[in-house]
Amino acid sequence: MREVILIKNGELALKGMNRASFEDVLIKNIKRKLKDLGNIKVIKAQSTIAIEPCDDTFDMNEAAERMACVFGIVGFSRAAVAKKDMADIMSTAVTYLEDELRCARTFKVEAKRSDKSFPLKSPEICRETGAYILENYPHLTVDVKNPDVLVTVEVRDINAYVRGSQQKGAGGMPVGTGGRGAILISGGIDSPVAAWMMAKRGLELVAIHFSAPPYTSEQAEDKVMTLLKKVARYSGRIPTFVVNFTKAQQDIMNCCAEEYFTIIMRRMMMKTAERLAAKEDCQAIVTGESLGQVASQTIYALGCTDAATSLPVFRPCIGMDKDEIVRISRNIDTFETSILPYEDCCTVFVPKHPKLRPTLEAVLEQEKNLDVEALVEQALADTHFRMIKAD
Repeated sequence: MREVILIKNGELALKGMNRASFEDVLIKNIKRKLKDLGNIKVIKAQSTIAIEPCDDTFDMNEAAERMACVFGIVGFSRAAVAKKDMADIMSTAVTYLEDELRCARTFKVEAKRSDKSFPLKSPEICRETGAYILENYPHLTVDVKNPDVLVTVEVRDINAYVRGSQQKGAGGMPVGTGGRGAILISGGIDSPVAAWMMAKRGLELVAIHFSAPPYTSEQAEDKVMTLLKKVARYSGRIPTFVVNFTKAQQDIMNCCAEEYFTIIMRRMMMKTAERLAAKEDCQAIVTGESLGQVASQTIYALGCTDAATSLPVFRPCIGMDKDEIVRISRNIDTFETSILPYEDCCTVFVPKHPKLRPTLEAVLEQEKNLDVEALVEQALADTHFRMIKAD
């Protein structure tokens, strides 16, 4: 019995004449995700993408698990291929779904007849398939509102497909359709969530992490790489730059008023990130900031930060409270790693009484005490690269 995975792509159906280009990116991402499992054939027809293995060694269980992490897929299901003949459709249904039907008490049949030349209409397909299932599994009863098993028959242009319940996909847009952005990634809870949220909208990620040895440890950097690996399960591989920011932070501490330490550090991070973003062809910078969460995230401080770069700054967590962010971090399995007790450079040299309503004029006056360009150049020179892939 031939088995396939049927992909529902949801939002892409709304893309009009550009739809094909979005679907092509999704198919490319699917192939990349399944590449090491073996050869596959991908068929695109009638708002559905079918993934068919080319050999018997292909691991369908693993493939289905991976599809749950591909952005652009709203739902998916494993399905058996049947001939466009009612006898074969009914036989396939009772055989392919045997395990589910034996353990269930109730079921329902739904039919989707995309091929209008098929002699039976959808209600007739449901009626005949349901009757045949009851003949073979007399312990079952029909429940049209809340069945234990939903049997779906899809009659399409080439084949018919029989499947059980559809699994929920990751949703969003295929990664690569929304441009390329540089995520400022720390070891906290917020920035991995921000990275995941922007990847869900199709943004291809480049990560920038600022370290401050010896104030931050190798374990802190390893923690960030682990977080990125978890995000990469959804986004695909993430080019990552680790910037040594010690000299910049020390100069800020020695030359600037304490209450401005954090906002000046954030501005210098933006300037450094902008240079790396240009090198990597990124069109935006992404941060995990949430309005009012800490002193550097007041509306006044964010305005001063944004003034340091000409690139748009995306803050997907900006209107979320901590509980909402934590909920997402648990769902994507980053929370437990984020709370490991390794400090990042954002927690180094934190002022006791930070300025809550800084003005750009006052910040620029403080920056006159620094050779900002030289510090940015030094940070860029002391940067190392890592390519992060999902485990």
